[in-house]
Amino acid sequence: MMDNGFIPPHGHYQELLSYKKSAIVYSATVKFCERFISIKDRTYDQMVQAARSGKQNIIEGSKASGTSKETEIKLTNVARASLEELLEDYKDYIKNRKERIWDKDSKEALYVRKLAYTKDESYENTYEQFIETRDGVVCANIILCLIHQCNYLLDQQIRRLEEDFIKNGGLRERMYQARKNYRDNPCSSQEPKEDDKENHGKKEDNKIERKDRPT
Repeated sequence: MMDNGFIPPHGHYQELLSYKKSAIVYSATVKFCERFISIKDRTYDQMVQAARSGKQNIIEGSKASGTSKETEIKLTNVARASLEELLEDYKDYIKNRKERIWDKDSKEALYVRKLAYTKDESYENTYEQFIETRDGVVCANIILCLIHQCNYLLDQQIRRLEEDFIKNGGLRERMYQARKNYRDNPCSSQEPKEDDKENHGKKEDNKIERKDRPT
């Protein structure tokens, strides 16, 4: 990137912890709905779309961050809201069956929380064995724990984005600063250095001398 460039590195959403967790939530939700929700039930599509919205808006926000911090913040908040909606769907599933929602400090929730620290955490490597074999209430509670983790990560991410925006501004501020830096420090290639001027002058003198020499 040029020294005076005003578009920062962006789009590396794969490295975001919030994205990695949202991808797990999405895969788990798709399998949960396939197993426990009738495809004719409106809730099926609503839950899958809410999970997808959480994941996709993190991607779109990351991609937009290079030119619009406002858009990045807005889309990250949309992701957070979508996952909050999904959270309520899972709570309703458990409550409607008059079952227990795991307390955050219960042994079950603590066990799920520890899984986040396993090597190469992913849906396939870490959670698939549970989501595809346990009953609906257990699966719903596991995914609730995952959504809480993702929401925590998004809250931290939004807070950092807000602080960064307050400190550094958005695209307009970076564009202005880039132009100011350019005006204050114009490219050296546009104006020959003194040494270059001297060498150029010597070359011209040599040309004149060669022309004056008898053939």
